[in-house]
Amino acid sequence: MDIERQFEGYRQAALAAIAAAQTPQELEAVRVEFLGKKRGRLKELQGLIAKVSPEQRPTVGKLFNEVRTQVEAALRRRKAALEQPRRAAEGIDVTLPGRVPALGRRHPLTQTMDEFKDIMGRLGFDVAYGPEIEDEYHNFVALNIQEDHPARDPLDNFYLATARTQTAERDRTAVLLRSQTSTVQIRVMERQPPPVRIVSLGRVYRPDTVDRTHHWMFHQMEGLMVDVDVTMAQLKTVLRLFATAFLGQDVAIRFRPSFFPFTEPSVEVDMWFDGDWLEIGGAGMVDPNVLTAVGYDPERVSGFAFGLGVERFCMQRYGIGDIRWFTENDVRFLRQF
Repeated sequence: MDIERQFEGYRQAALAAIAAAQTPQELEAVRVEFLGKKRGRLKELQGLIAKVSPEQRPTVGKLFNEVRTQVEAALRRRKAALEQPRRAAEGIDVTLPGRVPALGRRHPLTQTMDEFKDIMGRLGFDVAYGPEIEDEYHNFVALNIQEDHPARDPLDNFYLATARTQTAERDRTAVLLRSQTSTVQIRVMERQPPPVRIVSLGRVYRPDTVDRTHHWMFHQMEGLMVDVDVTMAQLKTVLRLFATAFLGQDVAIRFRPSFFPFTEPSVEVDMWFDGDWLEIGGAGMVDPNVLTAVGYDPERVSGFAFGLGVERFCMQRYGIGDIRWFTENDVRFLRQF
């Protein structure tokens, strides 16, 4: 019948208009047009019911309710969809100032060691690593540190008591926290024939009394060069180039005679910086006994080794007055770097 076609036309037009609405404002205009109580098109359809015969009214009334229910349901669904938050990509306002994320900072000692690696890499040195828990052979014996040497006193080292042997004689099964990064040079030379040119950086442990310049844990950079005709002059040149590259000015280096079991001759290294001589570490020519212990021929090759304190350089560069600040994890201190 003609009235059914009018209902169907209303339903299709209303559903199409609802689907086409892109904003809540557009959807509200569609609601007023199709479902408005005063002038809406649904009001016109309702007036048609009164024009049919009494016998047709139940059928027409049922059809009217179905059409109205479908349109109202479609309107609710579209309204809910339009009221959902827009996706992040659609909601970005590029005119607003950006939000700066809270980023952490690398520890000043980490920054310093990374720069050490970069400088020594440019001088032709590779980086080598070794364990922080060492046996006595690599920490003492292979480095020509004799049994009666004060450096092997248990009170001057962090031995792991559970790993100590029960016999009176110490052997390679006794372990301790390494007291120097020189242990890495032994491990490298054991598996690599000359020439060798390496640096090793890392933590070392000694039971020192903690004060503003001493700590029981600190960091070292150990350097080693072994080849034919290596000399003390080359050692001094490498140290001067390194110090100049790190501190940003021409730094003078001087040697003072000293003694270390694993170098002969041995020297204390000072640098002239900011109007004063500062001690930066120890160095010397690798002792022939050390070369022999790793299977090298001291009659054919020679080498130099040096050990520098990382904290000392870092404190000098940044004007840090207390070594303990590095391990206190005070964010006010760390944020400066």
